[in-house]
Amino acid sequence: MKGFHYHRFPGDLIVVPMVLGVIVNSLIPQALNIGSFWTAMTRNGTAALVGVFLFFIGASMNIRSTGRAVAKGTVIILTKIACAVGLGYLTAFVFHDDFLGLSSLAIIGSISAANNALYSGIVATMGNDSDKGAVAITDLSVGPTVTMIALSSAGLASISVGSLVGSFLPLVLGIVVAALFPGLKQILAGGTAPITIMVGFALGCSMSFQQVLEGGLSGILLGVLTTIVVGLVTVLVEELIFHEGIAGAAISSVAGADIANPQALADVDPRYAAIAPVATAQIAAAIIVTAFLTPWFAAQVAKFDARRNARTAAGTD
Repeated sequence: MKGFHYHRFPGDLIVVPMVLGVIVNSLIPQALNIGSFWTAMTRNGTAALVGVFLFFIGASMNIRSTGRAVAKGTVIILTKIACAVGLGYLTAFVFHDDFLGLSSLAIIGSISAANNALYSGIVATMGNDSDKGAVAITDLSVGPTVTMIALSSAGLASISVGSLVGSFLPLVLGIVVAALFPGLKQILAGGTAPITIMVGFALGCSMSFQQVLEGGLSGILLGVLTTIVVGLVTVLVEELIFHEGIAGAAISSVAGADIANPQALADVDPRYAAIAPVATAQIAAAIIVTAFLTPWFAAQVAKFDARRNARTAAGTD
């Protein structure tokens, strides 16, 4: 019997299971209410799954890096977060939390982190050693903590200190365990892919076709906004400080883990329960869009840097 050939794409580990969950919830929702472990996982277990997900991500991080790499990673991720928060606040307070269908939750929840696997792949071929080492810092923005702090600080969400601390404890615990017990690091890192699949499916089980369609077009806009607009700002800041732009371009994507942020917010503040599914669909679309746009954008920045360096070299001869 001939096997099924599946062509992978960036972010597929969470997007494909999510789509399957949407199909099940839209066509046979009663199947999710059978009971016991199945219903606990698909209907009520998203928060627990996301916690385990963050623990495995933390355990897979490599926190060793050089001084220049730490500085560069700090600059590019703080620039990206600042852009995310600024655009989110603009949407909330000027556009009444609806900028062409995008909410502050979707904007901050997606732009504030990046696909670090994609980043590593880009800088491996286009970047230098400091670009490669910067991922140790950019990894730290993964998870819902940045979104929670940004929204609660502006009075847009009511989140307790305990919930904020709890949002990043699994990630920190994973980092600490992997650092203290190096032998466990590879074992724990191997759990990232399976738990990613389960989180994607559980999130999809809380969404419908209508919500996915509603979030699709605006999600494409979110992807373009992340790579072209925020990416350009990040590149300019990196160029200003380090006279390089590859890292800023390579980080202009949306992380697969971001797809869990809207539900994480809804779990601690019920006011977000109504828009969380649409925001999730928008982020899912942005993940796919930036997976293709970011490498192209980074290649353009690399060409610009090469031409500038060539002119500089020619001028000193």
